[in-house]
Amino acid sequence: MPGPALVPDDDTHDRRLVVRVAAGDRDAFAALFDRHSPIVLGVLVCMLRDRAEAEEVLQEAFLQAWQDAAVYRPEGASPRGWLLMLARSRAIDRLRSGRARRLREERSALEDGVLSAGAEPPAGPARVEAAERRRTVGSALAELPAEQRRCIELAYFEGLSHTQIAARLEAPLGTVKSRVLLGMRKLRAVLEPAV
Repeated sequence: MPGPALVPDDDTHDRRLVVRVAAGDRDAFAALFDRHSPIVLGVLVCMLRDRAEAEEVLQEAFLQAWQDAAVYRPEGASPRGWLLMLARSRAIDRLRSGRARRLREERSALEDGVLSAGAEPPAGPARVEAAERRRTVGSALAELPAEQRRCIELAYFEGLSHTQIAARLEAPLGTVKSRVLLGMRKLRAVLEPAV
């Protein structure tokens, strides 16, 4: 009966692949991708909860690996760990940019609903619509507890970050984040039926 087949140490094999990738070897890159993309994609899908977006980030991470293979240091992480770190970093960037985009959209929606004192009101039917939006948003804001309303006003009307709000109100950062989150949920609950 034959003995077990000799399997090269995966980590050593992967390190050799990365060295070859750094030298521009496309076959080595394809092998590295084939070996690690399934697990990296799985992590990205868990993080992003969207397969299409995870696939985009996977491509970006492996492109970065192709470009940065020469700076890979084996003492820092295994090749798989390095690839996961690249992908995780890009996924976090994607999540942050998505949150920032949603905050901008919410801020814009709130600002559309409440015209500043010096703003020129729209004319005709749009004026009536804008006035109704102002009343609706103003009423919804008035229903919030004072501390939630204040945090939302500072975030959306004064453009302060959560950290800046915490400093201004002398409140813990976690408390400020919770107040904004809870306040926005309440506003959505009140305003969505009106949309």
